[in-house]
Amino acid sequence: QVRLIETGGGSVQAGGSLSLSCTASGRNLREYGYIVAWFRRVPGKEREFVAAISNRYGSEGYIEYAEIVKGRFTISRDNAKNAAPLQMSNLKPEDAALYSCAADRLLDLESIRDPSKYTHWGQGTQVTVSP
Repeated sequence: QVRLIETGGGSVQAGGSLSLSCTASGRNLREYGYIVAWFRRVPGKEREFVAAISNRYGSEGYIEYAEIVKGRFTISRDNAKNAAPLQMSNLKPEDAALYSCAADRLLDLESIRDPSKYTHWGQGTQVTVSP
């Protein structure tokens, strides 16, 4: 069983940067081939895909981004820390949300943007962006 903890949220002005991290415990993300994704949710709206990265053998390093964050956000793997950081830059007020990371070993890459396919979730970290 893998447990996920998100850190790094906070408040920033528009145009600023924040670095989030999704740290796993219980299992090694790379050794077990987890796909790790970041999602975000604003009250009253559905959960939205942000980015995902694969640790799975044969697709290691495969990455997808939501179009609205492409070029501004970067997801990566930190094998030493068993984590999946999300570096966010040029933040906009519409990026404000509760950011959660999720992981799963078995989902197909075609389903990488579907939150219902992820088994393990962290509690989330809040990001606030002021105009």
